Amino acid sequence: MTAGVAALLGEAPGPADGLRLFCFPYAGGNAAGYRELRRAAPAGLRVCPVELPGRGRRRGEAPCTSMAALVASLADSLRELLDRPYALFGHSLGGLVAYEVAAELRDRGAPLPEHLFLSAVAAPQWSRGRPDRPVPTAEELKTELAAIGGTPPELLENEEIMALALPVLRADHSVLAGYRYRRRPPLPLPVTVFGGESDRVAPPEVLSGWREHSDRPVPVRLFPGDHFFLDTATADLMRAVEHGLGLLRPVR
Repeated sequence: MTAGVAALLGEAPGPADGLRLFCFPYAGGNAAGYRELRRAAPAGLRVCPVELPGRGRRRGEAPCTSMAALVASLADSLRELLDRPYALFGHSLGGLVAYEVAAELRDRGAPLPEHLFLSAVAAPQWSRGRPDRPVPTAEELKTELAAIGGTPPELLENEEIMALALPVLRADHSVLAGYRYRRRPPLPLPVTVFGGESDRVAPPEVLSGWREHSDRPVPVRLFPGDHFFLDTATADLMRAVEHGLGLLRPVR
């Protein structure tokens, strides 16, 4: 296992992997956020949570503050893992990263994913802020986290945990604020979009814009819950992924 794979996944890919699902975390999140999705996966589908710099087992590295740099690094590291069928999944910021990684791999002539799953994220043509916007203060970030849910109040009040989390959150904020969509031809692969029925961060009406980013129909599937339906509807979400990959009968 090379250093790139060790940093990205923390483990060697399995020799019997049928299909790999690379999962990119939401802003401030890490690979552990996909623990339950991994447990819900059927035999033959290997969920591979991707660890980004500055968090989890890569907390000793400086976090990326640029989407272009992050995507180039991920495409480099993934290259040796594309020796068998794979798909990409991203939640919130991770969805935008997943889309950009798929586009970068196409530009490089690399094998394309079997499917791109985008969860709780607006289409890339939607405005996401200004690069000159001041970086939020610690209190502003904590207020934002409390508003969108997904972070227990006791963690928000834990100074030690927040001291570790805030630099990553600031870096992810910079990635989003500095992101500028570059129009490209639609991706030549299936895309499925997931959303939460009561998500105020990426409400259902901003999800349909993804339909212009694939050369085939893009279904939008909504689940009960807010921005973190990833944690509350995990089993149903995995069944929808299996269906998208042709591993299940149609979801009713």
